[in-house]
Amino acid sequence: MDCFYIITNKRKDEDYTITNKIRQYIEKHGKTCFLSEKDEKGHIVPGSVPREAQCGLVLGGDGTLIRAVRDLGDNSLPLLGINLGTVGYLADVELKDFESALDRLFDGVPDIEDRMMLEGSFHGGRKELAVNDIVLAREGKVRIVSFRIYVNGTLLNTYQADGVIFSTPTGSTGYNLSAGGPVVEPTAKMIVITPICSHALNTSSVVLSAEDTIEVELCEGRYDRQDQAILCFDGAEQTSLVTGERVCIRQSRQNARFIKLSKESFMKTMREKMKGN
Repeated sequence: MDCFYIITNKRKDEDYTITNKIRQYIEKHGKTCFLSEKDEKGHIVPGSVPREAQCGLVLGGDGTLIRAVRDLGDNSLPLLGINLGTVGYLADVELKDFESALDRLFDGVPDIEDRMMLEGSFHGGRKELAVNDIVLAREGKVRIVSFRIYVNGTLLNTYQADGVIFSTPTGSTGYNLSAGGPVVEPTAKMIVITPICSHALNTSSVVLSAEDTIEVELCEGRYDRQDQAILCFDGAEQTSLVTGERVCIRQSRQNARFIKLSKESFMKTMREKMKGN
């Protein structure tokens, strides 16, 4: 690879000391490097990614990497995460190892993992993507809400809970895991449904095919009141739904593309990352 595009989380590298160190190392080896242009909200400016870029280097944690995927949209630029955060499941390289990682990229084309994403449609056609998960959760007062879930047009279940998580395999180690959901190998193709604090004795996660289409309807509350819930994508974009409204969830046509330099298995990585957690 000869042309790199650096996406920096300014909260992790306020004065760009790390960013400039990496850029200098790239340029010292005769390669080209661009820094991302951000708007006032910290998002990558649409259309600003150089066409010649072959690889995106994302400096931050998993949240920064997920945000980069969402910002890039249809751009299929493969991304390598350099971890400046804490756990860092998605960031494949620790900061202390960035030179050896770049040397490997200079010498050839690395393995690239394609990870499935989810697409949520709501409010008459508005759409958002999720790398990790789509969450529908109660809003306002501390009380349970009711969700009716359909799979391919057939009722699966009605949950009374704080909310419901719809997770990709990549997101299975996030909110889904905290809510008691299963851990899934990240390159698998499936959708995991996990209720949050369900008001039932036995409410386990449900694992569906990636080809399934899911519809979630927000039901009426107690005493026929109109309820309200928050629909959230990757913990970032969110909107409100009211009783009777639905969201349709399916596998996105887009994939998140992550450069994989480590030869360690997912299970070993997870075991190491989860020490003490």
